[in-house]
Amino acid sequence: MFCRVKLRNEEKPEKRIKTKRNIKLILISIIVLIVIVGMFTYTKFFSAKENILTSISQQNKSSPIWPMFQYDERRTGQCPYDTSMNNGTLKWKFKTDGMVQSSPAIGSDGTIYVGSNDDYLYALNPDGTLKWKFKTIKEIDITSPLISSDGTLYVGSSDGYLYALNPDGTLKWKFKTDGWIRYSPAISQNGTIYVVSDGNFYIYAINPDGTLKWKLRMTLINTHPVIGSGETIYLSGNFVTEERKNHLYAIHSSEYFEIKFESYDIIGYLAIDSKNNIYIGTVLPSGIYAIDSEGTLKWKFDTYGAIGSNPVIASERTIYWPYENCLYAINPDGTLKWEFITSEEIQSSPVISSDGTIYVGSNDGYLYAISGK
Repeated sequence: MFCRVKLRNEEKPEKRIKTKRNIKLILISIIVLIVIVGMFTYTKFFSAKENILTSISQQNKSSPIWPMFQYDERRTGQCPYDTSMNNGTLKWKFKTDGMVQSSPAIGSDGTIYVGSNDDYLYALNPDGTLKWKFKTIKEIDITSPLISSDGTLYVGSSDGYLYALNPDGTLKWKFKTDGWIRYSPAISQNGTIYVVSDGNFYIYAINPDGTLKWKLRMTLINTHPVIGSGETIYLSGNFVTEERKNHLYAIHSSEYFEIKFESYDIIGYLAIDSKNNIYIGTVLPSGIYAIDSEGTLKWKFDTYGAIGSNPVIASERTIYWPYENCLYAINPDGTLKWEFITSEEIQSSPVISSDGTIYVGSNDGYLYAISGK
């Protein structure tokens, strides 16, 4: 007689299958968990990255392309835009009813702002069509509009007012000086606006709300205010004395200013490039000089006729300088790259857009857009 004995190892295959099934479920759960965590991390990372890029994009959009005369508040003339592909051909031109001696400013959306002797400040679209225009009492001479960080436009006029305009062209406030305004305003980091009036030769410091901070009377002023480090303003002028010297003043406040430099030479306008080379335009005789930071002459470029206005310098160090009715594009080594001729004198300082297009006004009443792309 045989007895059936249940062996323990007979149960082993079933337990093994069950164990494998449990391990498989655990592995699947771990994989699912890893995927969920990975997707969460991926989403958070790219969401943060997108927020950063959006923030940078919004910041870039809020920054004007060309906010003021000679680009920066120091008036160096330096700008970060490349013009190596610009060969000096006409892109378009916009006709006003007066001379365009004002230098344009370009907003963050590509809007171009320029004043005219027909008593208007024009806002133009990038294709040269009119967006809006603002009427002043008298002409907007060689003074150029300034765009502040909050989008407010500042422009002076021969009527003696400094106008603060909203981006849509409506008046925010206006400040009356005791003379007329020919030169471009400057704005400091704390928002103080500095403007010079002709006739009585005052330098005004104006608060962002349009109220007077202080004013100082000079003997003669014939240039745009330049702001250095801190709140120091630099002004030069031809003072009619027995010596007939040119002076460079450093104005620290309404009570304290000093002479920083004086010379017998008739110096017109200047600019400084990223290599600290100084470019000087002279009136008698006319010419452009490049000197290094030590004062050594690097080269001289002979021009014909009187100096027109201040130069600007592209990122590749091409210098753009108006003389008579010609805009010169000069290579860093002093050779001529190209020249653009208008029918009358150019007294507008050129500006450069982020795409390399150059805008300049002329006494023939046109604003020119020059590009090679």
